[in-house]
Amino acid sequence: MLNIKYIRSIVLTAFCAFVLTTSNVYVEQVVAQPVTVPVKQAVVEKGTTSPLDVVKNPTAYLNKTIRMNATFDKFATLGLDYKTAMRSSEEYISFLILRDDTEHAIPLSEMKLFLKREVAEKHIDLKTNDKVFITGKVFSDALGDPWVDVVDIYITEKAPEKDGVNK
Repeated sequence: MLNIKYIRSIVLTAFCAFVLTTSNVYVEQVVAQPVTVPVKQAVVEKGTTSPLDVVKNPTAYLNKTIRMNATFDKFATLGLDYKTAMRSSEEYISFLILRDDTEHAIPLSEMKLFLKREVAEKHIDLKTNDKVFITGKVFSDALGDPWVDVVDIYITEKAPEKDGVNK
């Protein structure tokens, strides 16, 4: 039995060595080239990510801190008390941001954003269409969606007032 495992590991090692030495990377000595990013774009994106990028690949952001610019939509109860990615409705409140890939006011409901209630009470002045900057940590990718504990949120630009009222 021990001899079979030993022979199997030798054959597997030899096969891997063969594949690696005959691949294009080895034979043609292909070397990865750095991608140049325009300076203006790099400065704008430095340290931040797009909410849509996080939604497209939540597993890549799992257990990572993210920082993003967004447009606030409204406070909600979406995703609370879901056992797989538990955030209690007694301790947390969720909120929605708007999609930034459309001109219409469509919530990005695929991203579950959670604030502790005591933090949310400090931001009761948030209104629909306020521009915000969010810092949070993706703690789950349940249902293929990013679930984010928001650590900090602040208004970067107030929404324009309509008829003297900020909706």
